[in-house]
Amino acid sequence: MLMWGTKTATMKEKTDVWQGTLALMVLKTLEVLGPRHGYGIAKRIEQTSGHLLAINQGTLYPVLLKLEQEGSIASQWGVSENNRRAKFYRITKAGKKELAADERGWQRANEILARFLSVRGEEP
Repeated sequence: MLMWGTKTATMKEKTDVWQGTLALMVLKTLEVLGPRHGYGIAKRIEQTSGHLLAINQGTLYPVLLKLEQEGSIASQWGVSENNRRAKFYRITKAGKKELAADERGWQRANEILARFLSVRGEEP
């Protein structure tokens, strides 16, 4: 299984983010919450996961760059809540289409995996 790296913090064991899922999490976060800077996106993903994921900058920023180059997100400079200059990202129309397609794909994958995980022995 291919994984993205994450950091492990506290006594609670963190889970690696599956490759390809971080972009989906970023797009969904921006769709739900609106424009956010990178740190805010990472913190929201961690919160949504119940703190089972820890997203580091070395993992997040290449994904943000890729999504921006693909046109799924756009960015502009602004001021963060602690009065620091920060790049804020927002989902684009193309990003919303990509998110919808990715959500359908992951739903389908979950349905297929659920069939295999529910197998309990020889079935006729």
